[in-house]
Amino acid sequence: MQDKQVYEYSVVRVVPKVEREEFVNVGVLLYCKRHKFLQMKYQIDQERLRAFSPDLDLDELAQYLHAWDLICQGDPQGGHIAMLTPPERFRWLSATKSTILQSSKVHPGICDAPEMTIGKLFEEYVL
Repeated sequence: MQDKQVYEYSVVRVVPKVEREEFVNVGVLLYCKRHKFLQMKYQIDQERLRAFSPDLDLDELAQYLHAWDLICQGDPQGGHIAMLTPPERFRWLSATKSTILQSSKVHPGICDAPEMTIGKLFEEYVL
């Protein structure tokens, strides 16, 4: 149990019509302080998203997701938010929003390897 570390994750959702509160999961954010790990894994399933919301601008969605990924990585192209510390970036990305791209509430867990855990969460909640 000594090797296991606490992590936090949030599921990234596309909410085409915010007022309807319907969503499709497209990604996962995972933060593990001890491993200094902050990563986002996402996928745009065009067929699924078009069936869910035919008017959804998939190019715009791809840009939003890419921006979130840049912030997650701490890449300067992600703007001022990307320059924050990893926990601050995670909190910003996982904060409640009323936009087309949202995240679930933050959930805790315990893992050995966050790199493997994000893959498992992605398979469970997105694929």
